[in-house]
Amino acid sequence: MRIKYIIGGLIIAVFIIWGASAFLKTTIQYVSLDEASKSQRIVQVLGKIDFSKVNYNTAKGRLEFAVYDAQTPDSLSAPRMPVYFYGVVPGNFDQATSVVLKGKSSDGVFVADQMLVKCPSKYQGTGGEYQDMKKHDEANARKSGV
Repeated sequence: MRIKYIIGGLIIAVFIIWGASAFLKTTIQYVSLDEASKSQRIVQVLGKIDFSKVNYNTAKGRLEFAVYDAQTPDSLSAPRMPVYFYGVVPGNFDQATSVVLKGKSSDGVFVADQMLVKCPSKYQGTGGEYQDMKKHDEANARKSGV
């Protein structure tokens, strides 16, 4: 009778260890842009879009752009991380203030396979992301020559 309990306990322990290791392998961490550029694992990063670097490469079927750290107070001097996004470009990408990217770094470029676009809210008051839309509008005006 005691052997049954030992074998049953071992089976339960093996399943718990197996489940925990599978869970840890499938979780994706949020990391900083600096950590993402050095990581070989799939990670998630939050960054603000540098609209002066946006280009859709039709030959390779990818959106190429750069992001910088959302926490950086001076966006002009913030280091940029180049991004290649393979997939359908969200319809509101040009209105985005920041993006959450899921992917991994390869040869100094963050290759993203998923992108979540964060847009300003019409309900948001002054400050925060609302001010970033002014920068976005200015960049678009310079790009279009208006």
